[in-house]
Amino acid sequence: MATPKSESRNTLDDTYAKLQQSSGAKMALLVMDGLGDLATRDQSYLTPLEAARTPNLDALSKDSAQGRMIPVAPGITPGSGPGHLALFGYDPLEYEVGRGVIEALGLGATLKGGDVAVRGNFCSLDAKGLVTDRRAGRIPTEKCEELCAILSKQITAVGDTQVIIQPGKEHRFVILFRGEGLEGPLSDTDPGREGQPIAAATPSNPKSAKQKKAASVIADFYKQALPLLKNQHPANGFLLRGIAHQPAIPTFQERYGLRAAALAVYPMYKGLSQLVGMTKIEGPQTIAEQFQRYLELYDDFDFFFIHFKYTDKAGEDGNFEAKVRAIEDFDAALPILLQKKPDVIAITGDHSTPCAIKGHSWHPQPVLLHSAFSGWDKLDRFTETGANLGSLGIFEAKYLIRHMQAHGKMFAKFGA
Repeated sequence: MATPKSESRNTLDDTYAKLQQSSGAKMALLVMDGLGDLATRDQSYLTPLEAARTPNLDALSKDSAQGRMIPVAPGITPGSGPGHLALFGYDPLEYEVGRGVIEALGLGATLKGGDVAVRGNFCSLDAKGLVTDRRAGRIPTEKCEELCAILSKQITAVGDTQVIIQPGKEHRFVILFRGEGLEGPLSDTDPGREGQPIAAATPSNPKSAKQKKAASVIADFYKQALPLLKNQHPANGFLLRGIAHQPAIPTFQERYGLRAAALAVYPMYKGLSQLVGMTKIEGPQTIAEQFQRYLELYDDFDFFFIHFKYTDKAGEDGNFEAKVRAIEDFDAALPILLQKKPDVIAITGDHSTPCAIKGHSWHPQPVLLHSAFSGWDKLDRFTETGANLGSLGIFEAKYLIRHMQAHGKMFAKFGA
């Protein structure tokens, strides 16, 4: 009888756990969000990573291994949540986490049992109620705070359900629906493209009374909230995504025996790291400041997750030149981190965000792995082309942490 997939996965995790040993290695996972891209005729068949001037990454690549990673499964386009959970070593098909939960944790919200968390985008609507801009022109954070204050003042509850609204960065915000008999996940109200009306939030399980109640609460919230935003151009509407409650998930330290710190600017990535028990470090706003904070915290943690958003933003905007500049900014700051070079460095993205697609894609993202034991690929640059030739090959992103542990000598020999 064939072993079910879940049993196989657990057996493999058990094997890793039995082999795991402390080595004192320092590790850093550097994530350039949405790093992977496509080489198109319009850009002389160069990707942004290939077009960028990256002397520091180039120097590192000569003593590194490279490859490509499948974020979830072949052909599946991941959201940021599944993409990052895979980088942290959690199978994204096993641990499905709603974006609202992640965003809420990142903003410092405390979730209680029964809470349904939602990530919101302010958007632009035309006179017919059709979405004309899903991000309302990326309104400034100050405007987002003003709009959230308007909604919070007028809507504190929907029936017996408390409503808690918290602003995020730019067009993003979070809503917690707190009350009895609520549960996710529900479908997004974001139609996914312009020219469509706001969708209804519907239960993933039509038989779930708790999901039906949550859907009803959200529908009533829309009825109250949209009139309050009617004259607030360009942000006269909002879209809801990741409508879910917090799942049970083992911590990073329980799983790997590593004290982990997260240096991220955007709430969602703080929330993802907090979800798995990483220590969320507040304060740094630029990649140079993040690397400087790493130096200051070097002795306090074993593992550092450092997140850089701007490659993804440029990709979503279809702005090739901006993505090149973002990569170059990251490269220029890299020598700060290398002042105290960790034993193991992984540099990658959580997924690809090709400029030609203006969104996430299913294409495997490039990865560079550097340690004292990684210098066999002899590649002069870190690029998609080089990654295709690298010795790491193509593997599922959930195994990256295992590669890092092996390079940190954290595994005993398997078998006699």
